[in-house]
Amino acid sequence: MSTPSVPQHCPSPRELDDLELLASGALAPTTAFDEPGSPVTLTLPDAVAEAAASAGAVELVDPEGLPLARVTVPGGHVEPLTHAQYGPFRRLYLTPTQVREQYAGRTFVPVADAVTAPQLESLAAAGPLALLALVGHGTPTLSPVALIRATLAAASHLPDAVVVAVPLASHDDADADHALGVQVVATYAGPDPVLALTSPSVVEEVAQQPSRNHYRSDIQAIVDADQPAPSDQGLVLFFTGLSGSGKSTLARALMDKLLEQGGRSVTSLDGDVVRRNLSAGLTFSKEDRETNIRRIGWVAAEISRHGGVAVVSPIAPFDETRQQVRAMVDEAGGAFFLVHVATPLEECERRDRKGLYAKARRGEIPEFTGISSPYEEPEDADVRVDTTGRTIEDALDDVLEALRDEGYLDLTSSTPVVEEGALAPVSKPPVDAHSVVEEGALAPVSKPPVDDEPLNVLFVCTANICRSPFMQLVATQMAGPDSNVAFSSAGTHGFRAHAMDATVAGTLPTYDVADASDFLSRPLTAEMVARADVVLTAEASHRTFILDDHPGDFRKVFTLGQFAEAVSAADDGLSGRALLDAVAQRRGSGDPSLDVPDPYRQGTGVAEQVASHIASLLRVVVPALTGSRKIAS
Repeated sequence: MSTPSVPQHCPSPRELDDLELLASGALAPTTAFDEPGSPVTLTLPDAVAEAAASAGAVELVDPEGLPLARVTVPGGHVEPLTHAQYGPFRRLYLTPTQVREQYAGRTFVPVADAVTAPQLESLAAAGPLALLALVGHGTPTLSPVALIRATLAAASHLPDAVVVAVPLASHDDADADHALGVQVVATYAGPDPVLALTSPSVVEEVAQQPSRNHYRSDIQAIVDADQPAPSDQGLVLFFTGLSGSGKSTLARALMDKLLEQGGRSVTSLDGDVVRRNLSAGLTFSKEDRETNIRRIGWVAAEISRHGGVAVVSPIAPFDETRQQVRAMVDEAGGAFFLVHVATPLEECERRDRKGLYAKARRGEIPEFTGISSPYEEPEDADVRVDTTGRTIEDALDDVLEALRDEGYLDLTSSTPVVEEGALAPVSKPPVDAHSVVEEGALAPVSKPPVDDEPLNVLFVCTANICRSPFMQLVATQMAGPDSNVAFSSAGTHGFRAHAMDATVAGTLPTYDVADASDFLSRPLTAEMVARADVVLTAEASHRTFILDDHPGDFRKVFTLGQFAEAVSAADDGLSGRALLDAVAQRRGSGDPSLDVPDPYRQGTGVAEQVASHIASLLRVVVPALTGSRKIAS
């Protein structure tokens, strides 16, 4: 009978720190995980624990898969295989044996925070020192790297001081952690004296001596860089809520506010976009949904690590996964701001813009959140917003006020940040008080009127050989040669340089377009979307495709049917960009029933029906855009 193979497991950051101290003997007399009464424990996932019990051991690896040690199961005894070889200041991570060999005779000083100026004064006369920077997970106030840098800076101000990094982790038990710290420091110090820093805390010093500098300037710079003010801190804005709750709409509106104000690097991590680009292949099972959220969380945390703002809007139905994301962001030094878009299920299901709830009720979508899979409402949300019956601006104000009150962002002012030499900001038109938040609904367009520049209209279908070229050619003919509106087209999955479909092209003469011999298809690009003043798609699915890649442009992308419906309700005196502003405020429905069906390879009869349908929509849209308000039938 073959011996079961030893499973591998990557421990948590705290467990990795404990492993390093166990392997070096720094935790003596503790020599193993899970000793009675010890906070030094090792938790294995159920599957790994079962395999480890069969094999009698588990192999612990670092995040890159390097085997570090073999641990007996049961027993928790550690057999070191190698040690961590990389990481900042790795040269300072010495074992107690190495410290005794190199620094015996010094006074040992445990350091868990930046050393203040008064503390430096008290240490200056203490003789040769070994500063033990306690950099384990959860122990220092600063990040581990910043604590080491600050401690090295402190050492440079002392007559004779060296720095040793000690990965003493916190175990969320103040008494146990204190006892463990005393034990570890004593192991490093051996028979040499230990000096505790007992001067007043920085908070107490500020209260007692408000005008005094509490850190030397070089240490202060390290502290400031590591612990920026909330307004400068990396930030993850995490919107969670049911499908149709309005979370994506609010997230996009917030993105617009951030971009309009300027001054911060902003990244959108929309759930649908992430699923296509980062989580392709994952299903909607509970396990895969959690994996998807963790991937989003990891990327968002990395953005916050570098001082950026990540705007995230997945459903994220499970509290455990949201807590994991919060921990990732905390570990990266960012701030995690949770927005619960708490629109009731009944309202979300009433909206059902994508028809998903109806499919879920019919059993066509398994494990659909709110219907056949639970949504665990967060109890730790920073702000809770119910969008039922509210305008976008009104609902967003709840979020903006909470962000301002917490000190992270102040977007309540309408004045954007303008860099020196930059163009003055363009004011945003008021939001229609009757515009109610819908998931994916359109926000007001806020482009400055430029009457002497052509209005660019981009038509989009799938391959750019049937519907969108018909729209382009017929709209151009309807507008006439003197129009100040330029029409173009492209395909979401467009062919490159293909002729127009012959059957659909055959309908053009009915609409006074001689032929399509000069037309060549092209695929849609980001530049085309950016250049367009309005994008009109054949189907709602094309609109979704565009917004998945360009969520910031959602205010100017409509289906042709949706746009025509909104134009019909607009003031007859409006045209051009003024019309776009008004239509964006009034917003017609994006109902798929307004789609233009695909006539490709459906025969002449279907092609003629589709052509007639498109022409009827263009007779509404083109004169409104051009200002003529009159086109012959």
